[in-house]
Amino acid sequence: MSSDRPVAIVSGGARGIGAASAQRLAARGFTVALIDLPSDPARLHPIPGPYRQATSAELDLATAACGGRGEAHSADVRNGSEIDQVVAAVLERHGRIDVVVAAAGAVAGGAPVWETDDDTWRAMIEINLTGVFNLARAALPAMVGAPEPRNGRFVAIASAAAHHGLPQMAAYSAAKHGVAGLVRALSAELGDTGITANAVAPGSTDTEMLRASAAIYGLESVDGFVDQARIGRLIEPDEIAATVEWLCVDAPGSLTGAIIDVNGGFRA
Repeated sequence: MSSDRPVAIVSGGARGIGAASAQRLAARGFTVALIDLPSDPARLHPIPGPYRQATSAELDLATAACGGRGEAHSADVRNGSEIDQVVAAVLERHGRIDVVVAAAGAVAGGAPVWETDDDTWRAMIEINLTGVFNLARAALPAMVGAPEPRNGRFVAIASAAAHHGLPQMAAYSAAKHGVAGLVRALSAELGDTGITANAVAPGSTDTEMLRASAAIYGLESVDGFVDQARIGRLIEPDEIAATVEWLCVDAPGSLTGAIIDVNGGFRA
C-alpha cells in the first residue's frame, strides 16, 4: 500500500540524536521507522569499552515519543541483510521512503593507533561507517525509483571527528572521515535525481557517546568537554536534530554534498 504521509527511516533511533531527529520528523508529519539494536547478548558483537548500548525500553520510549507516528524496528546496522529486511518491511507497509537519517553510532578507543586492537577497529568501522553504507544501499534504490518530481533526503550523522584526528580514537576518527567521503560521493552519484545527500557533524553533544568518551579519556564527567566549545557549554541532541529536520524538510534541493558543522565552535 502507498501512504499519503511522507515516510522517514532513522537509525540509532532509541536515544540521543537519532531519537530527537525522529521526534522532530514525526512532528512535521512523517511516519518514522526507528531502527536500533537493543542490548541482547544473544545477537550482539560486543563493543569494546564503556559505551552502553540502547535497551528495548529506550527504543519503545523513543517510538512512543513520536506521538503515534513511530514504529520500532530491531536491526543491527552492521548487518546488511537485517537493514534490507527493515527497508523491505517499510516499503511493504507504506509504499514509499522519503527521508533517511543514518544516526546510529558508537565510540570506543583509549589507545594509540599502534595499540588499537582488531575488535575496536572493526566495531568502529562497521557501526559508524558500514552502517551508513548499508542503510544507503538498502533505501536509495526505492528513493531513486520513486515517481518524479523527487525530493528525497539522505542525512548522515558525522562528527567533529570527521575533520579532526582525535587522540586515542583513531578508529572512530577514521570512520567519521569515511562518512564525510561517502556522503560526498553519494551526492555526486545522485546528481540530478532530486535526492540530496548531506551530513551533520556535531561537536560535544550530551549523549551516551559523550559519556563513554569521557570514560575513555579518564574524565570525571562530560563537563570536561565544555572547554572544547567556544559557546561554553555542551550541545543538546535536539540542537543537532533541528539541523537534521531542516535538511530533511526546509533546505533547498541545491544543498547536497555538504558536511554541516553544528559544533559550538569546536576546538580539538
